[in-house]
Amino acid sequence: MRPIGPKTLAAFSGRILNIHPALLPDFGGAGMYGIAPHIAVLQAGARESGATVHLVTAEYDTGPVLRQKRVPVLPGDTPETLQQRVLAVEHTLYSDVIADIIAGRITIEGLEGTGGAEGR
Repeated sequence: MRPIGPKTLAAFSGRILNIHPALLPDFGGAGMYGIAPHIAVLQAGARESGATVHLVTAEYDTGPVLRQKRVPVLPGDTPETLQQRVLAVEHTLYSDVIADIIAGRITIEGLEGTGGAEGR
């Protein structure tokens, strides 16, 4: 996965969202996409995982978190079974965050019509 270039980031600062298939900041960063975050969660012995929607910044997975949804790690989980449960959450979480930004329930500083990088 390649980072977004500095010109694009500058032109759209505070307006680029990412959905990450794990809870940030613990399971993010370069190389943490696809199955990798789920492997890391299981190797760490974490009791839960989840999905995170955050603003994109120059460094992978370090932008302000807008919302997270947690998913329990179940006994016997494999990276693939955990990935499938997290993916189901991602599908609703991302659209819910976008709807909440449009409705003004999540505000992002510098974005017209909103006023801070946190949910209300």
